[in-house]
Amino acid sequence: MSSISRPRALGKALAGALALGLTSLVAGCSTGIENGALPSTPEITNQTGRIITLWNGSWIAALTVGVITWGLILWAVIVYRKRKGDTKLPLQTRANVPLELMYTIVPLLMIGVLFKYTVEDISAIKDTSETPDIHINVVGKQWSWDFNYVDDDVYDPGVQASLTGEEGVEETLPTLYLPVGERVEFTLDSRDVIHSFWVPAFLYKEDVIPGRTNTFQIIPTQEGMYQGKCAELCGEYHASMLFNVAVVSRDEYDAHMEELRNEGYTGQIGVEEYSRDQVVQLTEEHEEADS
Repeated sequence: MSSISRPRALGKALAGALALGLTSLVAGCSTGIENGALPSTPEITNQTGRIITLWNGSWIAALTVGVITWGLILWAVIVYRKRKGDTKLPLQTRANVPLELMYTIVPLLMIGVLFKYTVEDISAIKDTSETPDIHINVVGKQWSWDFNYVDDDVYDPGVQASLTGEEGVEETLPTLYLPVGERVEFTLDSRDVIHSFWVPAFLYKEDVIPGRTNTFQIIPTQEGMYQGKCAELCGEYHASMLFNVAVVSRDEYDAHMEELRNEGYTGQIGVEEYSRDQVVQLTEEHEEADS
């Protein structure tokens, strides 16, 4: 192979490797939210569209920088590689003020743009200045959840019979009911250790911290059943700290409130009012009475 054809072959091989890598990356991203890259799920709440736009914009910016960087590296490897028989050192650039200014200013501009959009979106997502339609107080505990429906003065003790990872846990999970199309304000409290209230389909989670009440608002926009979980390691059965979220019509929501009221779950469960064992006992008593 001639000295001229060898660099061309090397360049084609490197270009092919880069194209293959980019193809694999794009194919991986196209699977959506399952792998955390470039999600395109429908707007399930009033905030998921904003979150997806911010996430995808960040990914596209990162990929653009990556492609440019990889291209420059490969270009330098091919063009400025050491030739056979070349014993001289290449020309050394000791100072280049315009180039060094570019190295400094361009990254700062990129970070500034990302910072601007991130701050604006976080401010909008965490804004609680609007008057909510309903208030729900969520109390995290090892290893389940209590749901206080403040406006209706009823509660749902989040006790699941299968706290040890046994089969059938889905049937015993506490279910949080939300009316579709209405603004819900959540207040989050912990009875023991740090938890994290997370509904993956909502693309949002909020820490649940002892001695501190965190607040956020959402408007569910699509009826359906969604999965929730604790996203903060909180002890032995953290993986079993699951719950469901049922986004339903206002009539179904009111019917569930009436059902809780008829079962005797009136009032509110305070952060210190019940221990986990006491809530378990209370739920067992209700189950025995129903049977």
